[in-house]
Amino acid sequence: MYTQIIALYRANPREVKVLLLMIAAFLVIYFLPAGTERFDNAVLEAIRLTNWYAREHVILCLLPAFLIAGAMAAYLSQDAVMRYLGPDASKPVAFSVASISGTLLAVCSCTVLPLFGGIYKRGAGLGAAIAFLYSGPAINVMAVVVTAKVLGAEIGIARAVGAIVFALVIGTIMHLIYRKEEALRSTSNKRGFTGGGGDKSMSIVALFFALMVGILVFANWAAADSHVWMQIYAWKWSITAFLSIALGILLVLKWQWPVLPLLLVAVCVTLFAIMIPSVPELPFVIGIGGLMLISSLREQDREWALQSWDFAKQIMPLLLAGVFVAGFALGRPGHEGIIPSEWVAAAVGDNSFLSTILASVLGALMYFSTLTEVPIVEALLGAGMGKGPALALLLAGPALSLPNMLVIRTILGTEKTLVYCALVVVMATITGFIYGNWW
Repeated sequence: MYTQIIALYRANPREVKVLLLMIAAFLVIYFLPAGTERFDNAVLEAIRLTNWYAREHVILCLLPAFLIAGAMAAYLSQDAVMRYLGPDASKPVAFSVASISGTLLAVCSCTVLPLFGGIYKRGAGLGAAIAFLYSGPAINVMAVVVTAKVLGAEIGIARAVGAIVFALVIGTIMHLIYRKEEALRSTSNKRGFTGGGGDKSMSIVALFFALMVGILVFANWAAADSHVWMQIYAWKWSITAFLSIALGILLVLKWQWPVLPLLLVAVCVTLFAIMIPSVPELPFVIGIGGLMLISSLREQDREWALQSWDFAKQIMPLLLAGVFVAGFALGRPGHEGIIPSEWVAAAVGDNSFLSTILASVLGALMYFSTLTEVPIVEALLGAGMGKGPALALLLAGPALSLPNMLVIRTILGTEKTLVYCALVVVMATITGFIYGNWW
């Protein structure tokens, strides 16, 4: 009997695997605890978190990030990327450029992904790309300031120093582990050099990207307890509009885009902004859609639209699926998923090594939008969380999340993703443990 089953499997391995997968899926669905309060609430939390993410982050964060990443692939000179960020570039220069670039963006762990994919695809070395990937969401100047103000100067300084060191150390370790593979990739990139963007000066291309990054940053400028910050917040849409106009003028003057289609897009954006001022996302998405439509109709600029679409196809489904799973497991900030919040509070209630590593792992799985990690940690500290686990969560949480990991895997592969995530968790754990027990 046993030998017959083995023979049947060997004769039809694909069909047997499909059968086993169907049986497993049926059993999971059959035994779901549907109808129980905690399970039903966890499903609702997953839906609510995904809905919130779609409303708050997809249009204003991800769409411009896709455009910037697509523009990197279409217009950014590979020679420039290889010179400053490539595997053969000076490591102090490459890591410094990557870390500073990421810091200026001040984005969440998901918005940084298309930009990371863009520079890595264009030829950036693994170490520099990883430094950029970590620094974008982790070394957020305003988040550090808010951390110091809400949680105390000591933990704010520890977070700032730890995040800067992490970006450099993790990037360096990734480079050293995969240096042979990176050397082969560098040779391949040089052979396949295509030179994109060579018909425009570096200063023009830099201005082009600066304007798009400015639109991304100011459109997502969040409210915070600071007079200067709130003044900028009050002007955010005026600044975004000014940068958008400047981008349109640049496209006309240096990219030779036709004036009439751009004016038509500008009129549509203005009309909707005036008619429905309470929904700024609508004119924003119309502007982005108009840019991509014009780009796709121009043979010399069609690559921009195609590359942006490729990034969207690759990243968007995984992000939404990851946010749904994260919401099911841990819920939204201040709400519970399938895992009870008292379990989390009890697990990280002291400065022990176990509590610190649990805080790092939970932080790595949870999704934090910009600045939301501070009130969450404040609440956990009030519930008895140790200061060591609190720092570990602040160092691992903003830089990683379940949706973030799923997308990184499609760019780097499973092994490199696991190594990167493990480095973040391990370093956050060690730093948090030392901070909690010796300071």
